[in-house]
Amino acid sequence: MTLELLAAAGGAAPQNQFGFMEAMEQGGIIAWSIFGILVIMSVGSFYILFTKLLEQQKIMNQYKNVRSSFWRANSLQEGSSKLDKNSAWRQLVDDAVNAEQQHSRMNDSLEAHDWLHGTLARSEASINSKLAGGLPFLATVGATAPFVGLLGTVIGIYRALINIGLAGSASIDKVAGPVGEALIMTAIGLLVAVPAVLAYNWLQQRNKRIAEMLSGFSTDLLANINSKGAIKPAVMTATSTQQAGAAARTAPATAAATTGAKTTTTSTSPVTGTTTSTTTTKR
Repeated sequence: MTLELLAAAGGAAPQNQFGFMEAMEQGGIIAWSIFGILVIMSVGSFYILFTKLLEQQKIMNQYKNVRSSFWRANSLQEGSSKLDKNSAWRQLVDDAVNAEQQHSRMNDSLEAHDWLHGTLARSEASINSKLAGGLPFLATVGATAPFVGLLGTVIGIYRALINIGLAGSASIDKVAGPVGEALIMTAIGLLVAVPAVLAYNWLQQRNKRIAEMLSGFSTDLLANINSKGAIKPAVMTATSTQQAGAAARTAPATAAATTGAKTTTTSTSPVTGTTTSTTTTKR
């Protein structure tokens, strides 16, 4: 008898009718549409993040080659041939060389410095604009995804209240489930927005660093052209960097040895004929 009662009680146990899939099925086309929009936002954000990271890292790695080998060339044309064909650094060099050739064919009194500076500025702007591509999408996702999720929550709560009104009961078991389901959309919106905001800020910071490198390289190009190749930036290789570090480490020891050196001075009095020795320590 006891076993029969337990079996009956077990068979009569309420089934959990609440969950993500149940909420989406009850929400209908509106819930699925909002969820689809959030998925598209999330996939697009991560795609932009990874593609931009690869693009930025490629430019930064190419800059090491610029600093080590480009300025060793005898001319800008020779140095340009050592750079990657589609790199941002080669674009700057080629634009500078073309601007120099174009200025020689001008008949007005436009100064070469102004013409070269304007050309390099336009080239930098085009590169920075390309690097910034996709970032507005991240900013848009970060700003709107929570509100898209909130829209799904509002619609879900509205649907839950209608069902409660039709059932004629406002007990906790009638309210907790539908409202909890509706809040899932808000959570999804936040999960989409937070990575997008973090990715946007990170990529923006890296773009600023690349813009600084491009500006410095443009300045070096301008100085090299105006000086007819006489001015070149210092090229730091791995060997020279190690030598500089070793010199920096040995400098304090040398200074300490010099500071603690003793100097002995001997003097003889012309009157008494007495010899006096004086020891001085440098500090």
